[in-house]
Amino acid sequence: MPDNWWAIAEVADVASPALVIYPDRADENVRRMIAIAGDVERLRPHMKTHKLAPLVDAHVARGIRRFKCATIAEAEMVARAGATDVLLAYQPVGPNVRRLVELARTFPNVSVSAIVDDEMAAVRVSEAAEQAGLALGLWVDLDIGMHRTGIPAGVEALQLYRRVATLRGIVPRGLHAYDGHLRDRDLAVRTSHVDEAFAPVAALHRALLDEGLPVPAVVAGGTPTFPVHARRAGVDLSPGSSVLWDAGYATQLPDLDFLGAALVLTRVISKPGDHRVCVDLGHKAIASEGPHPRVLLIRPSTIDRASNANVLGAPILETTFVGHSEEHLVFESPDAASLAVGDVLYGIPWHVCPTVALHSEAVVVRDGHAADRWRITARERRLTI
Repeated sequence: MPDNWWAIAEVADVASPALVIYPDRADENVRRMIAIAGDVERLRPHMKTHKLAPLVDAHVARGIRRFKCATIAEAEMVARAGATDVLLAYQPVGPNVRRLVELARTFPNVSVSAIVDDEMAAVRVSEAAEQAGLALGLWVDLDIGMHRTGIPAGVEALQLYRRVATLRGIVPRGLHAYDGHLRDRDLAVRTSHVDEAFAPVAALHRALLDEGLPVPAVVAGGTPTFPVHARRAGVDLSPGSSVLWDAGYATQLPDLDFLGAALVLTRVISKPGDHRVCVDLGHKAIASEGPHPRVLLIRPSTIDRASNANVLGAPILETTFVGHSEEHLVFESPDAASLAVGDVLYGIPWHVCPTVALHSEAVVVRDGHAADRWRITARERRLTI
């Protein structure tokens, strides 16, 4: 990849703060995902990271037809792009039950499914599907240590799966197990923890098959763990962040070789002290749910100083963050004197998924030029359904 891959020739015309997408790098990440999976048919990438229709097109062009989504809007986006199988990885409740049915009705050639961890939630989906004369897929969602959604892979899950298999208007699709809490930096340690967490899932799978119940598939893993699950036969993989990548995963998971494909562009708007700089990268432009650093700023070429700090092929500006509010990000740096009001900085998000959702559009950069602008399609909670 070229040096200064992040630079935009027409940067003077790009208003800040801005989300910047590098589609050629994103497409290379998709290729690397397929290589890790070993077979394009094993991938069910999660769309929550980028929410971009053109990137879905890039997946489809490489043969990926099955997707995982967090919202009905994301599911509609991928269905319109040519998906054949869409999993809503979110238990449908309230009006979303009706919307799930409407999604299936609108796209009759797409297999539509959702996860459940509650019997009554499954019954409500069944009733809605039967009334509409449709067949919807349901997966039993398993809690394998994250303690966010799902039920343990034991007797309770076995009973729920049995119940799902009897419901009218429902096709049992299998088991869903997300292990997003497993992010050990050491791959051997991470692998051990992933294998330990997955063992009850494998046992439940065997028990269901022994009862003669249909279990067409098991979906497991997010970006940190899908390479571990890729070694198992019969497990579908659902990475998400690897399409765009970010500073958090690049730092925490050095074994995964993905390219930075999304940055934020910001400008110096004030210098309130000798070593203090304020940029226009507030809470509304960069994910701020975690502690600093929430962004790593790429050191401008005008600052000629050796540095060992290099993330995603970019030298990082030495910063100490001291303030963050709705519109402003304030930091101190020994290089502050080299920065002037109006200077452009490029930032690598620590967490790219919620960062993308903060922007209504992205500047698209190809070969160093701002070639287009893409609407963040599924940032909306509702498209037409």
